[in-house]
Amino acid sequence: MSLSRWSAAALAAAVLSSAPLAAQARAASAAAAATVPVALPTRSAAQAVRLAGTAPVIDGRADDAAWRAAPAIDQFLEYEPNTGAEPRFRTELRVLYDDRYLYILGRMYDPAPDSIISLLSRRDVRTESEQLKLVIDSYHDRRTAYQFILNPAGVKRDFYVYNDQVEDPTWDAVWDGMAGIDSLGWVAEFRIPFSQMRFADLAQHTFGLLAVRDIARTRQRLSWPLLRRDVQGYVSQAGEVSGIGRLPQPRRLEILPYSVTKNVTRPAGAGWAHPFLQTVGADVKYGLSSNLTLDATINPDFGQVEADPAVLNLTAFEQFFEERRPFFLEGAGIFDFRTNCGDIDEQCTGLFYSRRIGRAPQLGGLYADPANPTTSRIVGAGKLSGRFANGFSIGVLDAVSERETGAGGRTIEPQTNYAVVRGLQEVRKGQGGIGFMLTAVNRQLDGDTRDFLRAEAYTGGVDLRQRMFAGNYELQAMVSGSLVRGSAAAIAATQRNGVHNYQRGDDGLTYDPARTALGGDAQRVSFSKFGGGITRFQTVWQRYSPGYETNDLGFQSRADEHLWRNWYAFQFQQPTRYYRRGFVNLNSWMNWTDEGLLTQFGFNTNSHFELPSTHWLHFGINGGPAASFDDRAARGGEAFRRAAWVEGWAGWEGDVRRTWTPNFFGGMWRGDEWRSRGWWINPGMTLRAGSRFNASLAANVNHARNDTQWFENYGDVTTDTAHVTFAELDQWTVGITSRLNFTATRNLSIQLYAQPFVSVGDFREWKELGDARSRDYDARFIPYGGGADPGGFNFKQLRTNTVVRWEYRPGSVLFVVWQQGRDRGLGAPTDFSFRRDFGDLFALHPDNTLLVKWSYWINP
Repeated sequence: MSLSRWSAAALAAAVLSSAPLAAQARAASAAAAATVPVALPTRSAAQAVRLAGTAPVIDGRADDAAWRAAPAIDQFLEYEPNTGAEPRFRTELRVLYDDRYLYILGRMYDPAPDSIISLLSRRDVRTESEQLKLVIDSYHDRRTAYQFILNPAGVKRDFYVYNDQVEDPTWDAVWDGMAGIDSLGWVAEFRIPFSQMRFADLAQHTFGLLAVRDIARTRQRLSWPLLRRDVQGYVSQAGEVSGIGRLPQPRRLEILPYSVTKNVTRPAGAGWAHPFLQTVGADVKYGLSSNLTLDATINPDFGQVEADPAVLNLTAFEQFFEERRPFFLEGAGIFDFRTNCGDIDEQCTGLFYSRRIGRAPQLGGLYADPANPTTSRIVGAGKLSGRFANGFSIGVLDAVSERETGAGGRTIEPQTNYAVVRGLQEVRKGQGGIGFMLTAVNRQLDGDTRDFLRAEAYTGGVDLRQRMFAGNYELQAMVSGSLVRGSAAAIAATQRNGVHNYQRGDDGLTYDPARTALGGDAQRVSFSKFGGGITRFQTVWQRYSPGYETNDLGFQSRADEHLWRNWYAFQFQQPTRYYRRGFVNLNSWMNWTDEGLLTQFGFNTNSHFELPSTHWLHFGINGGPAASFDDRAARGGEAFRRAAWVEGWAGWEGDVRRTWTPNFFGGMWRGDEWRSRGWWINPGMTLRAGSRFNASLAANVNHARNDTQWFENYGDVTTDTAHVTFAELDQWTVGITSRLNFTATRNLSIQLYAQPFVSVGDFREWKELGDARSRDYDARFIPYGGGADPGGFNFKQLRTNTVVRWEYRPGSVLFVVWQQGRDRGLGAPTDFSFRRDFGDLFALHPDNTLLVKWSYWINP
């Protein structure tokens, strides 16, 4: 059917509609047309109407006279599961505005209002509920947008969207929204201040708008305009809302002062002390113009943020943790400069890793003291971000952390300044772009730190992207460089650490202990297909030179590496009698050093299918042949040949619409000529009891026997007399994660989080590297220690977090937080006993923190 026929059919349906609101709206629109022409909405274009009289009351009802002046946007189509199908239930939008607010009414018709799923939760928490989502592209750049979401219970969610589809959930605007269920279905009313969005200073504005309705009980999704899942991104698929005249520049000053009272547990001699700590601080947001904003935080406290998950890291690489602090998460998209990514550009790291700011003191272990602080206090931080009418985006961040001291007053983390500058110019209406990033870290070193930490670190890079062939294909490229400076001892330690390993005698690199600077470079190129048809692919090549070092303010697992990765996928979006949708992925990867040593060679296939019952099935196989060499596991020793390995796994997820939803994943693996093996299971369950309470419980049980676990190096690894030792590690790891959520009202909620974690390992069959590159496994690893027992470990950790959150007025929040931690790491017992190990965990002395944080939003 042609576009004109679609529009005619939609208009006829509107004329014949018997709904009172639709009839009133048509009559009002006709009357208004006699004086002010208003275009009727189409499949992708609509018009906002300036509010002429009393503003609508935001109460979740559709009976305000003001709404009658706005034409209804009702050409919604189903996009999931049946793309382009006429929906079973009608949906209408109406758009009004005045000098301060954008008003949007959503009317979701439903013949069975008593079946509408309406669940309470705290703000920004997604539930399996009906919802209406508005994606507003106020710049109309087809790349960035603001999301505002309401469900029938009135729960609000909001996001900032960048790169056409990446969502930042920490963006919390101050806006009004209410919803309600009535005899016709349900209603959502939005009142969004223009001060919460950025836009160009124009005489006439056209905003991008995408509206999505979720019908939870039928698992259908409707949209205006039609959202195509075979097209990359969704902001670029938005329709247009015109008719918005010149807007006065809103006052954009927001001040959020806060006070924190904290009671903590700290070691005091042979016992424990519980001092009270009180701090004050503030967050400030100031709009320098309609498209440029300054954010600042003074003496920030992030005590309400959930603790990191428990991990016992026995690898040669640093553990990556996600950022959780709101100040650094909000608006993080502008500071995104990627130097490494996992499959299909997920799990990306780059030149800026905000967890470096306020990090755990780096010399806390060297100058050990039980009372050492666990983080570096941030004195203050500020960031300037915005976007200009010519498509140029800018981001500037600066932060200072103070000097931290440990045993005997010795410095365990120096005062440090962190700076980031990011610029991005978009071209071809957002289809391409070229950008740059510069970072700098400067430390105020003293005698305690000079030989261990780098004094200065700088990185810089240029990146570009270009979509092509109807936007379904994309080319990306990056080049960057790094320079670190410090004392000879500090730069020597940099060369020897696990990122670089210059001291290895078999890699052709020259270790120079007299150096006072180290530099390097990196490149990355990718070509991808993300839309069109059922196939997708991506091929990536990237290189890190041996001296490339970004870990002072970025995240980098290793240097001296080339990577070539390929991904090919089939995406089946149209439902059949056997599945609602399905995804089949094929992956391969190859890594090698600058000298050409193959360090990884592997493959993966994984498949995911949603059944007609809305259950999910997942399964996959991973593996690698015996053709690669591990140049990091020996911790500076020579690279050794890796044997072949293989892993198979599968999983199942139940129907999320049910009161309780189980899930189960599990897998097995083999390697090292079947000397290494293991299995793992991840059972879980979520429970929804009524509209206010939900809970989840998930377990991770992992049993592995790793025959090539590094144990210890004895002697200088650069000489022939060194002993690089390994052992078989028989390890049990059990973690249980539980969450309880109770929502009293949409502004008052209680969350409980608990994670007990136990990992027990027994080392045996002590061995050392022999002929490291021999094809004979027994020649690569020869006995060591004369039959001595290398021992083992018993590590326990408990993390709990209870948060009461009350948004007592818009933008103003009271937090009451109780955190508890229990830790112990011992060398015995090395056999796992669930009853003993988890029982001992709860017998450990707790570290308790009770925190009350009060903030008050001021918008003068």
